[in-house]
Amino acid sequence: MLPYATFIAWGLIMQATIKWIDGVMFVGETGSGHAVVMDGPPDHGGRNIGMRPMEMLLLGVGGCSSFDVVQILQKGRQDLVGCVTTVTAERVDAIPSVFSKMHLHFTVSGRGLKAATVERAVKLSAEKYCSAAIMLGAAGVEITHDFEVIEV
Repeated sequence: MLPYATFIAWGLIMQATIKWIDGVMFVGETGSGHAVVMDGPPDHGGRNIGMRPMEMLLLGVGGCSSFDVVQILQKGRQDLVGCVTTVTAERVDAIPSVFSKMHLHFTVSGRGLKAATVERAVKLSAEKYCSAAIMLGAAGVEITHDFEVIEV
């Protein structure tokens, strides 16, 4: 068995602290020392000065998958200039209001990018590398992907 510190160093253990400020506002701080404000809309007691927690999940999935796609294309020596990912999700009309569907649309720009290469990167992220999307998919969220390539 490896010591606890080894698991932290390898990224196998993650930690975050969420501190209640007031109303429905919280500040979340990650183990890496970054912080974000989460808040709700006024009709739920918030002041609308931070992201909603479920929006943070969208950002997490989009960021995780975007990271993969960019890394795969860069390792493949593609002349990548930009990658913008739009994540759209549907939630069930019940409590808990979990995500039922999620769609990631990648707009990848570069010089001489081949659609097949971008498609492969998106597929690898979806099926093998994006921990966030794979975890939500295993929980029953229907996750789809598509992409477009823009020549610059």
